[in-house]
Amino acid sequence: MIITIHPIYQHYKMEKIKVSAVSYTNTLPFLQGIKDSEVIEEIDLMLDYPSECARKVLENEADMGIIPIAAISKMDTYYLVGDYCIGSKDYVDSVFIFSNKPIEEVDTLLLDKQSRTSNGLAQILLKRYWKRDVEIVSEGEADAYVLIGDRTFGKKATVPYVYDLGHYWKELTGLPFAFAAWVANKKLPDEFLRKFNEALKDGVSRPSDVIPGLPEIPGFDYEYYLNESLDYHLTGEKRKAIDLYLKWYKEL
Repeated sequence: MIITIHPIYQHYKMEKIKVSAVSYTNTLPFLQGIKDSEVIEEIDLMLDYPSECARKVLENEADMGIIPIAAISKMDTYYLVGDYCIGSKDYVDSVFIFSNKPIEEVDTLLLDKQSRTSNGLAQILLKRYWKRDVEIVSEGEADAYVLIGDRTFGKKATVPYVYDLGHYWKELTGLPFAFAAWVANKKLPDEFLRKFNEALKDGVSRPSDVIPGLPEIPGFDYEYYLNESLDYHLTGEKRKAIDLYLKWYKEL
């Protein structure tokens, strides 16, 4: 009997699948699941910041990655991979507008170079929730600025006005939010996708396991952040949020 191997699967058996992942704390549960799984033998894992993950997937330097959802708007063809994302049901506690004055008085906003999604979310909220028409800048000084990820840990107590973008999205839409999702730029083998999804499932089932060894930060609780602030499940409601976000993002 002759067994024919599908050419796509044959190609990926020969070459490792290139995967770009974010190196922030919120991705560590994913990474522990991947590294503890046999799927690690099938991938070339790269650690990047969010916008670089997106660039690599968009420019075909990676086959898939955990990319900011804003980047999906630039893809002609994409595949959401697995049942997991980096999301929140309400307060996310690592995606903020920090400001020196109340948001109602903000005239200029400085964007964060590390994330397209959070920059877009800030602009959507300013327009649709706070009804503000502000000048957007990418360099220099501004009344307020977007900041994401580990650089925000412990910072809330040091800034006069703090706005958690996960919370204000929930206030505006009634929906949870997905900041980043696992996205492929091509169809990948089903067996690989099954194993990768199982690895993600294992990792997010025990997020507290990544805490030992992390730097202690005054005013920041890793246990609460990983188990309560973040929600890793790519639910139907989060998929609705992605679709609504992409619609509004294109209208900016």
